[in-house]
Amino acid sequence: MSSWVEFLVRHSYPILFFWILVEQLGLPLPGLPLLLAAGALAGGGHLNLAAAVSLPVLACMCADFLWFQIGRHRGIAVLGWICRLSLEPDSCVRRTEDAFMRHGAKSLLISKFVPGLNLAAAPLAGIFRMRIRRFLPFDALGALFWAGGYVVVGFAFTEQIEMVAHYALRLGESLLILLLAGLFAYIGWKYFQRRRFLRDLRIARVTPEELKEMLDTCEKIQIVDLRHAIDFAAEPQTVPGALHFDPKEIEQHKELISRDRDIVLYCT
Repeated sequence: MSSWVEFLVRHSYPILFFWILVEQLGLPLPGLPLLLAAGALAGGGHLNLAAAVSLPVLACMCADFLWFQIGRHRGIAVLGWICRLSLEPDSCVRRTEDAFMRHGAKSLLISKFVPGLNLAAAPLAGIFRMRIRRFLPFDALGALFWAGGYVVVGFAFTEQIEMVAHYALRLGESLLILLLAGLFAYIGWKYFQRRRFLRDLRIARVTPEELKEMLDTCEKIQIVDLRHAIDFAAEPQTVPGALHFDPKEIEQHKELISRDRDIVLYCT
């Protein structure tokens, strides 16, 4: 066996647990290759298959329970912080909230397969005040589907994965440089897309202080609160006199919006 395989086998169980734990806490570590490798090592008789599945599941549950408690105690603000780690923060919050609103606890079953929803599902459950006895079984099943699924795939394709690993070792630094170049190119493209998106969406803005001054001077304005239902449930207070509905419902409520005054929109 190569040195990296020997090292992985020697320290396999603590590496598997702590790597997945840290990855699920939000650090950008690639967990999928490690799960496949663990399955392949189990297929080769170097690891116990049950342990290779149960340790990542336990790591996921530990990380998710911490995020669940943070969401419960810190509220919707934690979701915005998580989404700042995303390459598409402008749509991350809305997308994850929509998914959780549609599927509720069931979203925990597939959240780890969905970029953006992976980290956000557990704190959303806390924000939404889901009961722990309901959260834990769904979270455990979701972790089992994700971690167990990839470990079993690695187990089933042990020979193919060993072959890929062999060719990767032969390529050495060339493969690493190629992968890093592809990663940086992808990040650069997403950054360019976001900057272009923000440039196209530039609109007139007012600060909270300016809006307060408008209200104090009884200026003729229409205020519309466009916060998502989850955000509104977490903090139901709204600006005095503001209408509240989801952005998707603007067409349905357009008759409520005055045409003879300035309109101020706000969200989370």
